[in-house]
Formats: sequence, structure tokens, C-alpha cells
Amino acid sequence: MYQIRYRSSAAKMLQRMPNNIAKTVVRKINQLAENPYAPNNNVTRLTGERGYRLRVGDWRVLYEIHDDTVIIEIVKIGPRGGVYR
Repeated sequence: MYQIRYRSSAAKMLQRMPNNIAKTVVRKINQLAENPYAPNNNVTRLTGERGYRLRVGDWRVLYEIHDDTVIIEIVKIGPRGGVYR
């Protein structure tokens, strides 16, 4: 099982988002910890960047997988339109 680490900007966004959405996002992130490469997690590799994208409704979670240290680093969380900037 992978360990989850949040960058400060991702943790702040998680605290600012609506509570019901935040709970759903955290649940999906915890599912990632079990198997970050599972095809049913609605995950896509980012084009031109290092990392992956998890889709949770209209929200996106950008993260990196560090297999050598067994860590998933949550880089950014945001609404669909603005998270990629």
C-alpha cells in the first residue's frame, strides 16, 4: 500500500472545497493508495508532464507516483477547468 503525501497547496484546496466534495476526493485518493495503477480508478497519465490525473466529478487531482519510496504525492486539486494551469 502506498503512502499519501499532500503538497501544501493541495491540502489548502482540500480544506477550502465544499465538505461533501472533499470527502469524495479523499475517499478516491485513499483508493489510489491501494493500487495507483488500477484501470478502474479513472486515472489518466498527463501528457507532456510527469504525473497522473484522477477525475472526481468536476474536480481533478493531479499527482505523482514515486515507486521507489512507495509514495503518492498529491500535487494539485482543483476544478476541471483551472487545475491544469
